[in-house]
Amino acid sequence: MGKLTVRALRAVLALVLAGTVFVQAGMVWTLVSGSDPEDGSLPLTPLRVITILGMVSAQVALVCVGRLVTMVRRGTVFSHAAFRYVDHVIRAIVAAALLWFAVTAINAPGQRDDPGVTVIMGGVGVAILGVALIVLVLRMLLAQAVAREAEAAEMRAELDEVI
Repeated sequence: MGKLTVRALRAVLALVLAGTVFVQAGMVWTLVSGSDPEDGSLPLTPLRVITILGMVSAQVALVCVGRLVTMVRRGTVFSHAAFRYVDHVIRAIVAAALLWFAVTAINAPGQRDDPGVTVIMGGVGVAILGVALIVLVLRMLLAQAVAREAEAAEMRAELDEVI
């Protein structure tokens, strides 16, 4: 991966991370200070708590992707240490999907006249879980690459003994 690509990705990750922290701080302040007038049409407090938790899951994924980018740049991504970060990304995506299902459940009673919205929201949750499955497949590919790297290192060592 080139230096420009790594820098651009790090800049995007840092910008998104800073943005989510800023929005989270504002939402937490609104919840703690009690300065949020709810009109009773939607249960806004649970939705805000879910949003804050959703941002936490996104932040976990961002930090882990940043660590993986660092490992790619150093050439150490094909090691067992990378699995920890990939596993955290998978967990964060699953958590985001579960939080989305919670939003869907909170929103569903208000959609009795148009249940299609709830079905679409449920479909989005399933799609988010699909992303977790894609990352799980990529983790399996990483495991194969790490195994091949270990095998190649063993063969190099054997070849050095022969020479």
